[in-house]
Amino acid sequence: MLRLRYSLPLSVLSFSLLPLTAAISTAAQAQSANQLEPVTVTTTRGNSEAGETPQKITVINRDEIEQQMAITNDQAQVLSNLIPSYSPSRQKLTNSGETFRGRDPLFLIDGIPQSNPLRDGSRDGYTIDLAMVERIEVIHGASAEHGLGATGGIINFVTRRPEGTELRQHIGVGVSAPTDYESDGLSYETDYRLEGIHGDWDFLLGGAYKSRGLFYDADGRAVGIDQAQGDTMDSQSYDVFMKIGYWLDDTQNLELSVNRFELEGNHDYVGIDGDRANGVPATSVKGDPAGDPVRNEALTTSLSYRNTDLAGNDVRLQLYTQRFRARYGGDTFGTFQDPTIAPAGTLFDQSQNESDKYGAKFTLTRDGLLDGNLKATTGLDLLQDETSQILAQTGREWVPETEFQNAAPFLQLEYQPTDRLSLHGGVRHEYAKLDVDTYTTLASYGSQTVQGGSPRFEETLFNAGVVFQATDWAQLFANYSEGFGMPDVGRVLRAVDEAGQDVDDYVNLEPIVTDNREIGARLSQGAVDFEVSYYESDSDFGSRLALRNGVFEVQREKTEIHGVEADLGWRFREGHRLSASYAHVSGKFDSNDNGVVDTRLDGRNIGPDRLTVRWQANWSPKLTTQVQGNHYFSRGIPGPQLGFDSYQLFDAFAGYRLGKGQVTVGVENLFNEQYITYFSQAASTLDSRFFAGRGRVVSLGYNLDF
Repeated sequence: MLRLRYSLPLSVLSFSLLPLTAAISTAAQAQSANQLEPVTVTTTRGNSEAGETPQKITVINRDEIEQQMAITNDQAQVLSNLIPSYSPSRQKLTNSGETFRGRDPLFLIDGIPQSNPLRDGSRDGYTIDLAMVERIEVIHGASAEHGLGATGGIINFVTRRPEGTELRQHIGVGVSAPTDYESDGLSYETDYRLEGIHGDWDFLLGGAYKSRGLFYDADGRAVGIDQAQGDTMDSQSYDVFMKIGYWLDDTQNLELSVNRFELEGNHDYVGIDGDRANGVPATSVKGDPAGDPVRNEALTTSLSYRNTDLAGNDVRLQLYTQRFRARYGGDTFGTFQDPTIAPAGTLFDQSQNESDKYGAKFTLTRDGLLDGNLKATTGLDLLQDETSQILAQTGREWVPETEFQNAAPFLQLEYQPTDRLSLHGGVRHEYAKLDVDTYTTLASYGSQTVQGGSPRFEETLFNAGVVFQATDWAQLFANYSEGFGMPDVGRVLRAVDEAGQDVDDYVNLEPIVTDNREIGARLSQGAVDFEVSYYESDSDFGSRLALRNGVFEVQREKTEIHGVEADLGWRFREGHRLSASYAHVSGKFDSNDNGVVDTRLDGRNIGPDRLTVRWQANWSPKLTTQVQGNHYFSRGIPGPQLGFDSYQLFDAFAGYRLGKGQVTVGVENLFNEQYITYFSQAASTLDSRFFAGRGRVVSLGYNLDF
């Protein structure tokens, strides 16, 4: 008996009998240069088809992920290389300052939220090793389809699934080093996978391990370690992944998946401040840092059920949990000082975020209504999130334990009145409640007693879009969507510095509702394809981070962002493809609360304009190469000592298939460009965070499937 096997993320991702090597945008089309047949790839709750959505969607396939991983072990850089409107990587253990279309993305693993809205510690992009990921699906722009947090878009890591009918294994090993060779700059990695299908059962077991050395800039100088946010260099990480499925019959499937990820610093180096005024970057030297090593620890579990034909309906149910712990580096920050514990300026401490999520997603889709022209999807999402932030060395509570409960029913419709026209629309009602006990802020905020409470919030969110197939080669689309998010509740609560405040009446806890408008076109004629979109993203009561007393705190202000994204691809010969992507984004906020935006957003809140070029070539069935380049354009940044000088980086990849296995070679920063990272130039004035980027790094890998 033949059964069609598919994965079960409730983000409603792809299911196709064809190889998953096509997508809407240039990023995912690059590897499918010779593939002419369209592939169905869906990233919306309503199972929309690729190339038929009213908003921009990008799908990053496994081949692209592997090529990028052969170049760099920085997961944020992989995203940045393939999503031009995603900010440049900070090359640190943080997503802080890495925005998507100028706002925060919602990270998911198989539809399970990894973001932590109650205390956004910006570590949610580091909860899975990419060796466990089959593809990455991206919705550009604000979306409420997956609930809280997607004010900038959605980045969903879709995990691997069992394939074939026989027992299969995979092993991969790799080593990388700076070309200005230092033994402490060596990095090692390995991953293993065992998978198979037996009768009604299928399973996949995987593991990955990485040991990262010290990073060096192009001048051969050790890169400075981020003693507060934490670093990926001088660290070790592992990921253990399991997925087990059971088929009740030909249409019903149960699936259990578990992913355990941990990254911890080796704690071998201390930072030496740079000199911003004279252009001298921060560096690192051997030492014994105070406190405990930085760490990310995440356990994500999911139990899913799907029935593709329950009285003609496609029904999905997912129950999930996530346990997340993030420990940060420490220092004698002014915020941590308390004269009742230690003399002013001498108290060292470090914080740790703790979050536990429990959730459920139910989705029902019915196709073929109204003579086959209407498809309807309805469902209900439930979430409970319990979060706190402690100061680990002194046991103080920086953010009180906060419980967030969210329930959201939704309805999505897709109607096709003619062969050339499709209409999309939906509504989602968000009901949210916070529970906070009475607490006292730190001494640096005046030891204020804040009365606890249980504020409630309700928002009805709408989306509407249209896709018009003007000709066989030209398609126009337009979309309006609303995103729903909370401000960083923890930052808001911990920063109360006025007496007599009550959680029930604290206006800064109001949700962020983002209005996203987008219009664009997709063209495909012969060997050339092109996609362009213009978007506007506005929020009347937005959220911006501003530096205060050594840490970033939340400012609630009106913000307006707009931008352009364009992708061009050309298959100029068999197996060869040239592509170029351009992303522009700019934004302002209301600095004086008069209802008019008047001040440009800085580099902490918005990324630079960027041009990306890529040449991918399949020279033979054995040899594949890629060369890519990113140019980041100069930008004026408001604020003293801030600004951004352009730089450009090139990378190269080559893969060669042997009789058994494949050898890969990757070169990051091919021309050994010396540069200061975008965040260090445009978002921070601290000498301790004046970081250079990595110099040239060469990576060698070997992979074997058997």
